[in-house]
Amino acid sequence: MNQFFSKKQELFIRRAFDLARLAEGSAVPNPMVGAVIVFKDRIIGEGFFKGFGMPHAEVNAVNNIKTDDRKYLTQSEIYVSLEPCNFFGKTPACTSLILKSKIPKVIISSIDKTPQVSGNGIDLLRQNGVEVLTGILEKKGNELVKYRTNYVERNTPFVILKYAKSKDGFIGRKDENIWITNQFSKTLVHKWRSEINAIMIGTNTARQDNPKLTNRLYFGKNPLRIVLDRKNDLPENLHIFSDGLPTWQITENISRTFSQTHITQIEIPFDDFLLVNLLKKMHQEKIGTLLVEGGAQLLQSFINQNLWHEARIFEGNKLIKKGILAPQLPVSQNEEFEIGNDILRIFHNQ
Repeated sequence: MNQFFSKKQELFIRRAFDLARLAEGSAVPNPMVGAVIVFKDRIIGEGFFKGFGMPHAEVNAVNNIKTDDRKYLTQSEIYVSLEPCNFFGKTPACTSLILKSKIPKVIISSIDKTPQVSGNGIDLLRQNGVEVLTGILEKKGNELVKYRTNYVERNTPFVILKYAKSKDGFIGRKDENIWITNQFSKTLVHKWRSEINAIMIGTNTARQDNPKLTNRLYFGKNPLRIVLDRKNDLPENLHIFSDGLPTWQITENISRTFSQTHITQIEIPFDDFLLVNLLKKMHQEKIGTLLVEGGAQLLQSFINQNLWHEARIFEGNKLIKKGILAPQLPVSQNEEFEIGNDILRIFHNQ
């Protein structure tokens, strides 16, 4: 049964979405969540979840209410982008807070697919007399927590493929570093890096391009770097090994070790299950998102094994005429954007 929501209600849940997005890059693998408390069409409290182990959105929203407005809690409604949790983890259950605060009405966009929640929070609130409405702008709410949903349902990081290709379909040339896109696109990529947990490249990209894989053109934290180094023979003076920032080196030959504490060596066989086993390891380490910026071979491996969820492909305004062909995706694009003289196409693998 579809629930009808007013424009005002949609406005308040959109505010909750905006608050949730303030945690982009710091919440995953936990969900981004925003909460807004409203009394007679006036926001009296709002908050968002800032990161692992920190108070949840509902807690921050209640705590942000001014002293003079606290008396209105029992007559207010709370808008939450994601179903309130009902179990004690690093922090107390949000359903307990709502019941303790005697908030009579809860309006939720998306159902939390975490097994301990998944509708149980809603049931508990209703059993205790709270009016609960669900499904307001649900599609947008689900999009907001897609990384978390993937993490708990598929037990794998959300894998994003990123590459740039020339106007004639080439990703580059062997043994030659060619920049295809403009500065605006480059800055956007650095923004993406600030929003994900880890970034990955293959051996050839590391050796030829010597990338830093940081988000130096944007604010926020740098992602964990992951590099495939089967033979364990990549030069130690590469940026990813020498700049002091966290890096995983994936190899099947542990003969050489590093004295630097920021480099973690992980031994995995380079067989047909390499990527699957690596993604499992990442999930175990609570890595919820992975941006793959490798060369054509690594990208095509993810595509061939159907281990990707989203692809972000830039098409620059250059002709290369010959070189390494760009990977081929088996699905059609979903979105397209112009960025100066570049075109960004987004693909979703459902």
